[in-house]
Amino acid sequence: MIDALEQAEAAVAGCFDTAAWAASEPDLVAALDATHRLEQRLAAVKLTLVRELDGRGTATAQGASCTAVWLRDRLRLGVGAARRLVELAATLDTAPPEVRDALTSGSVDVEQVRVIAETVQTVHTTAGSEAADKAVSVLVNWAAQFDATGLRKLGTRVLDHVAPEIADAAAEAALRAQESRAARDRHVTVSEQPDGRLRLTGILDVEAACLLRAAIDPLTTPTGPDDTRTAGQRRHDAVADVCRLALRRGDLPDNGGDRPQLVVTTTYDGLTRQLGTGALDIGLQLTPEAVRRLACDAAVLPAVLGSSGQPLDIGRQRRLITGPLRRALVLRDHGCAFPGCDRPPRWCDAHHIRHWADGGDTSLANAVLLCGHHHRHIHHGDWVVQLDSDGHPEFIPPAWLDPDQVPRRNHYHRRI
Repeated sequence: MIDALEQAEAAVAGCFDTAAWAASEPDLVAALDATHRLEQRLAAVKLTLVRELDGRGTATAQGASCTAVWLRDRLRLGVGAARRLVELAATLDTAPPEVRDALTSGSVDVEQVRVIAETVQTVHTTAGSEAADKAVSVLVNWAAQFDATGLRKLGTRVLDHVAPEIADAAAEAALRAQESRAARDRHVTVSEQPDGRLRLTGILDVEAACLLRAAIDPLTTPTGPDDTRTAGQRRHDAVADVCRLALRRGDLPDNGGDRPQLVVTTTYDGLTRQLGTGALDIGLQLTPEAVRRLACDAAVLPAVLGSSGQPLDIGRQRRLITGPLRRALVLRDHGCAFPGCDRPPRWCDAHHIRHWADGGDTSLANAVLLCGHHHRHIHHGDWVVQLDSDGHPEFIPPAWLDPDQVPRRNHYHRRI
């Protein structure tokens, strides 16, 4: 074996030194196919050696805790790759002869072997040895057309081909078991970071996953050519938009049905000139920019404080842009007014063109609908919003984007 492997190694080295550019395209394709077959055959030899070494206890005899750890050091593999190698070796050892032959001939790869072996074992448990033998032939044939992922998906219905009389019942049982596992494993973990951000991790069951995708997928598409957010940032903003919509509708139970409330402690003069930083009721601070943006479409609750900071009088909430005024705003803008954005009204905040904290009034002439992304963009960017002579909003881009600063409009909503 050593001599044969050394000869093969020398032959491979010779192939590597051969100038590929001189070969014709058909020869290159044939060489690629031959290389892949050789790779699979070598993988089969490698797994056979790993299985034999594992069975002999070579790793523990040489001081390692297990074969995977020994392989990690010997072959300089990651521990995960080393463990998978040991698992695959054990799988190949118990695989049907037809599967081992397919691997050694190079017609399937090791990941397909794993899928075939696991599927055949499931069929054997469900329908007996005769159906399992039939499943081997079916799966090996499929492996010539589909990769391991596709093969696993097809394998869930292999009983339709080898034992149709019990396929439906088995599929229903498997689906119920999968549903039970999903219900057991479902969870969402919310971990608060020191700076007030949250880390979300978890697993959603199928139904919840479909609901989440249906809710956020329409909101994750780029809003236009100027949208430079990553896919992850767009998903983040979509989740925030869904939460805003749920809060805006007022259908949530107590403790969640109102829009978020910001408690801003400042002097009267400071409030009329420009909002300072804001303090949330959970103790976290917001920047003045964030406070001004959220105050555009929030409830304002005035409070009079004594000299030592105690509340002396709490006023009544005033909604800034709601009711008939918001309906008029929706009729005018039809959705987010930022150029190129297609977000509908229900995803939008009402933004004061001249900030309320700067003395801007609450009127149709001083308001514009903006989605969450563009609301943040306007507050943090250099765009200027104004109403044209016809009463519709237009946006003046910053000079670095358009030196002529030609006003732009959203024509999307005019087309629908």
